[in-house]
Amino acid sequence: MPRILEPPKNAAPTQERQPTVVHHIAVNVARLVMFVAIAVSFSGGWYLAKRGFSRQWRYRVVEELHKRGVEASIGRLTLDPFRGLVAKNVRIFDYKNREKTLARISEVSLDINYAALVHHEPFLNALDVRNAQITLPLKDAGGTINRAQLNDLRAHVYFPPEQIYVSQAEGVFCGVRISATGQLIKRANYQPSPPISEEEWRKRLAILERIVKELQKFSFPAAPPSLQVKFSGDVAEIENARVEATLSGDRLQRGNYEMRGLSATAEWRDQHLNITHCEWNDGGGSFAGRADWSQQGNRANFQVRSSLDLKIFLDAFGLGGPLADITFYSPPLVEISGSANFGQDPLRPEIIGHANVASFAYKTMPFSDLAADFSWDGERALVRDVRLGHQTGQLRADLFDGPSDFRLNIDSTISPGAMRAFVPPDLAEFLGEWEWQRSPTIHLAIRGQDHNPENWRGDGTITLDRTRFRGASMNGGNTKIHFADGAISCQDFYVVRDEGTGAGNFTYDFKKHEVHVSNIKSFLHPAAAIFWIDPKIWKTVVPYKFRHPPTVTANGIYQFRGGKNTHLEITVDDANGMDYDFLGKTLPFDRVSARLLFTNDRLQIVDLRGALLSGTVRGNADISLARNDPRFRASVSVDAIDFPHLTDLYYNYKTAHGQLSGTYDFTGLGSDARTMRGRGKVDVTNGNVFAIPIFGPLSGILNLIVPGSGYSIARKASASFKISEGIIHTDDFDADGTFFSMLGHGDIHFLDDKLDFNLRLNMKGPGVLLTPVYKLFEYTGEGSLKKPDWHPKRF
Repeated sequence: MPRILEPPKNAAPTQERQPTVVHHIAVNVARLVMFVAIAVSFSGGWYLAKRGFSRQWRYRVVEELHKRGVEASIGRLTLDPFRGLVAKNVRIFDYKNREKTLARISEVSLDINYAALVHHEPFLNALDVRNAQITLPLKDAGGTINRAQLNDLRAHVYFPPEQIYVSQAEGVFCGVRISATGQLIKRANYQPSPPISEEEWRKRLAILERIVKELQKFSFPAAPPSLQVKFSGDVAEIENARVEATLSGDRLQRGNYEMRGLSATAEWRDQHLNITHCEWNDGGGSFAGRADWSQQGNRANFQVRSSLDLKIFLDAFGLGGPLADITFYSPPLVEISGSANFGQDPLRPEIIGHANVASFAYKTMPFSDLAADFSWDGERALVRDVRLGHQTGQLRADLFDGPSDFRLNIDSTISPGAMRAFVPPDLAEFLGEWEWQRSPTIHLAIRGQDHNPENWRGDGTITLDRTRFRGASMNGGNTKIHFADGAISCQDFYVVRDEGTGAGNFTYDFKKHEVHVSNIKSFLHPAAAIFWIDPKIWKTVVPYKFRHPPTVTANGIYQFRGGKNTHLEITVDDANGMDYDFLGKTLPFDRVSARLLFTNDRLQIVDLRGALLSGTVRGNADISLARNDPRFRASVSVDAIDFPHLTDLYYNYKTAHGQLSGTYDFTGLGSDARTMRGRGKVDVTNGNVFAIPIFGPLSGILNLIVPGSGYSIARKASASFKISEGIIHTDDFDADGTFFSMLGHGDIHFLDDKLDFNLRLNMKGPGVLLTPVYKLFEYTGEGSLKKPDWHPKRF
């Protein structure tokens, strides 16, 4: 085969190979530059993201914000590859006073016009806030800083020429979702208004602090409530900005109280706040109100109408103290309107209103209804046309309470026992001692310097129907009432009971705990009427059983609770007689009179006079009324007491005739006869000593000694005696008859029915022949008092 020859290759010239080498070197250099640029960019970006821009850059941004009307400081200025410039730890100040911090924002994205930045022109287009937190530094009264936060903040703020425009700002503050939109004008040559004073600044912070604390006490079982705000104004006159706000919420819980369907709208315009409506419901009813406030005059006006469950509502806000003792069975209806000038010191609001309660209880006392009109101006209160209903009647009242001027008019048919819960403890205790079977009719006109009952003065009338006081009943009565110096006086009172009437004057002094009585004249049973003075005296009076009501007069003072000023004088005069228990027997007095003097824990009976068993009785007594001290001392004298009636009463032994006279001074402890101690003397004339059972058997003995002498009556007898431990002891018993005389001594155990008595018989007449052997006629009496055993002592 023929050999195929390839065409010869021609070598390139040297000049053509040089550009190829240069190009290769240029490519490599370009790659290196790009790598370095990328590395520098990444490292610079990492540095700016982590460490941030220098102070100079932060200052330029702060200055730009200042030009836009925002006074701020920036802690760090960083670069985010996706968000651009990001300012962190931003503090917002009051534009007029940089020392006052308004808020702290975690981070803000800055929309920058870099061309303008390079040419030193306004370069801030907008601020973008996403998922940031705003902290409000608030100080309480103690100086402690409470940091309230606005969470999940999203906002976009534009800065057109001479404007600040907030397209949308949203966040959650204390559980309330807040959204705001609006714009502010910020002119290049604006002059800010004068800064507010430090005191005013503190007041505003205090109000904001209070709002935050109150909001933090709420919880929201359903969706969070929503607050929408729209605003517009001029930065130079921010006080004249216009703000519209709308608040709505489905369910709001605070403590045990739940609000439903909350709706409120408000507008701030020309330094005037107008709350056009505020409404919500609860389980009992609804609330509706409106209000307005002018900053220039610092004056507010308001109107509210409420049928809420008022007690639970006030308890939830810590204001339930005045209603703590009230239980509402149906929601009260309250309508209030008024105004207040907050520039006054002290604050003096002007309030008028009306309240109506269908059914409620005060301290367990139920009432059927309550209605009243009221007004208050900060110093003076007027409650007019009060109508209080109770099952026992109705009360109508008017009340005025002002500086050094208190007035209260009452017309009532309610049982006073139902009003015990409303009055001071002393008066409540006094009313508690009454049992009102039928309600009295009361009219009172009370005046005083204040609402303290101890300073009241006034007059009135009371008409009583059937009632009981301290257990003692009365059919009816009436009296004039006078209030003065912490005391109630009943003037010209008249009381009716079944057995009679009583009249006079008395004063119940709550300060001194005493009762003054004057010109009292009673035809009532003392044992019942004494309860009206003091039940403790009843035990002293009850032994005196009057057959018909005596005539009783009383004057003086009786003091309670350990007072030492008691001095009460009572006189008793009874022509119909009384019965009195003495030594186990009832003594029938035909008539009696006495003067009783009550002093501190002591009763003195002076000039006691009475008719007893056809004779007379006179005496005095001194009786202790102190607790655990039943001591008494008495002195009694009797004259011409019918002896047969006396022996029949005590010994069931009748005699034909005779009279008893004597005296007896004794002491004792209450009704215990064994503690009685005393001395006395007794004389029997024209009687029959043998009628006394203990001496009766001696009649038969005398008849055996001298026939017929036993039928001789011992017409005269006398003895001095003393009593102790239930024993009557005598040393000089002496009885005289026609044919004999008896001399004796010994003990009569009248409580134990025993006799221990020695008797000597001295004969007279025919028996005088036995005188030499008179000692043979000494006898000893033993055994019981009713059946004594007499036997010779010597034979």
